[in-house]
Amino acid sequence: MTVKIGLERIDMQEGVTVEALLDSGATGLVMSSEFAKKQGFKLKKLERLMNIRNVNGLLNKEGPIESTVEVNIYYQGHRERTEIDIIGGQKWTVILGMPWLAHHNPEIDWRTGEVKMTRCPEEYEKQWRPVQGKSGWEKQKEKEAKEETGKKREERNRKKKQKKGKMMEVKRIAEEWEIWNEEEEAARSKAEAKKLVPEKFHKWIKVFGKKQSERMLTRKVWNHAIDVKEGFISRKGKVYPLSREEREEVREFIWE
Repeated sequence: MTVKIGLERIDMQEGVTVEALLDSGATGLVMSSEFAKKQGFKLKKLERLMNIRNVNGLLNKEGPIESTVEVNIYYQGHRERTEIDIIGGQKWTVILGMPWLAHHNPEIDWRTGEVKMTRCPEEYEKQWRPVQGKSGWEKQKEKEAKEETGKKREERNRKKKQKKGKMMEVKRIAEEWEIWNEEEEAARSKAEAKKLVPEKFHKWIKVFGKKQSERMLTRKVWNHAIDVKEGFISRKGKVYPLSREEREEVREFIWE
């Protein structure tokens, strides 16, 4: 839908009538750069360039928005001051997008094409700057990106749980294997001890096992300290080297 509006240059207070397109799919107010130059509008450089995309989601081939222009807009007794972005390669001279429609909320008769400015805000004559919204394409891309991030997070959590489960299973098997080894070793140690220890001492066969020999003796009430004389200084004893035959004899003695 199009409407005829008046655009007034702020610096010269000269106006021109144009056919403006009302487009709820546009995320801002835009003016053709060719039209702006032809009419001599004073452009104002933006501090930061603003990329724009076409309806198909591709970046505009004319490049980002670099400038804006401040104008007075007139329509059926309605007057307002605002800023319009300058874009090259536009078919329409001026496009009034969703920010303008949302700000004024006009009554539109789609059959007759009549647009009534009956619901404008009280401060409509004051200057206002349209805020660039997000297009449907950008919203869709954001939604897809969030969904993809959520899927990746779920996949990471699933793999983490799966890895943790495998580690727990390996740990459980290792513990069971260790217990089985200990039990087997204890049984073998007990069998070997029975062969070496006289039968009358089998009642205490447990203390002759290998496992029992590898731990410190249990503290008893009759344990006593070995007191040394006052002023005693312990000295390291000399280690006498043994020949190979002597070491074998010592080892056999200990095992016996």
